Amino acid sequence: MEPTIFDVARAAGVAGSTVSRAFNKPGRVNEATRQRIVAAAAQLGYQHRPQNRALPGQRHRTIAMVLSDITNPHFFELIRGAEQRAKASDVTLVIVNAEESRRIEENQVRDLASGVDGFVLASSRLDDEALRDLAKLHRIVLFNRELPGLISVTFDTVAGCQQILEHLASLGHESFTYCAGPPSSWVGAARWAALSVGAEAHGLTAHRIGPYNPNVANGGAAADGALRTGVTAVVAHNDLLAIGIIRRLAQRGVRVPADISVIGFDDIFAADFVHPSLTTLAGPGSHAGRLAVELLIEQFAARSPRENEAIRLPTELVLRESSGPAQQV
Repeated sequence: MEPTIFDVARAAGVAGSTVSRAFNKPGRVNEATRQRIVAAAAQLGYQHRPQNRALPGQRHRTIAMVLSDITNPHFFELIRGAEQRAKASDVTLVIVNAEESRRIEENQVRDLASGVDGFVLASSRLDDEALRDLAKLHRIVLFNRELPGLISVTFDTVAGCQQILEHLASLGHESFTYCAGPPSSWVGAARWAALSVGAEAHGLTAHRIGPYNPNVANGGAAADGALRTGVTAVVAHNDLLAIGIIRRLAQRGVRVPADISVIGFDDIFAADFVHPSLTTLAGPGSHAGRLAVELLIEQFAARSPRENEAIRLPTELVLRESSGPAQQV
């Protein structure tokens, strides 16, 4: 993999913004620091690409939306809303797939940085430090991720998980297992925190297994693991994993929801077609996409930035056939 500005920053012991200044505005960087950065870049084989930068006061009228996994249907409505808002402002939207890889995400941002006005990072796998460094260099809006000091759009995780807990408690469940997604998923960690903290107040015991790659194929392993916990309900990281869990339970002769209830997150289009249909927590994806692009456009339109603003959109638990009363022993 070709080294990125973040690799140079780590090797030189400085911030990514300092590396950028060392190459673009060397007079603003201490000479000893600049030489250390240049030496680190040479050792790593980093190639600085200043070409295609917009001149001061000009814009490319292009923004990039970087998705953690473009194959996840969860992002379809987000993309649709983002495209609608970009088109309304005569802005081109570029869609980029990070393939659930921090390294690929860094490379994509680096390669596009000189040709776009800003980024919407959807479910970014970059760590907090890397995101803060990136925000010093480029205009960004986060989706499905919150970080103090950066503008973000998320769904209200705490309120949504409260709906799930209330639903399970009302059906007589006493315990559930959360099948976790990628360790680098901010929203996954937020969901588990909300579920585990709120469980006791609803008379529920929360278990956690995983992590699992959040797709249908890995639902089999998640289902087997959940069955070993002996619970009457499973909450999956997302709908894809939940659908895989339902399929595996059917193969093992476990009835959903008579023997075990299954709940997902995201309300993808397939949630209504799987058998039994999937109970899941839904958020306004199209609205989130429009809003994320709006917030980015506001930044490069020289309006007052909404610094430190974390916008949380409401959620709704969509009740379908996969959740039901707990089996009485």
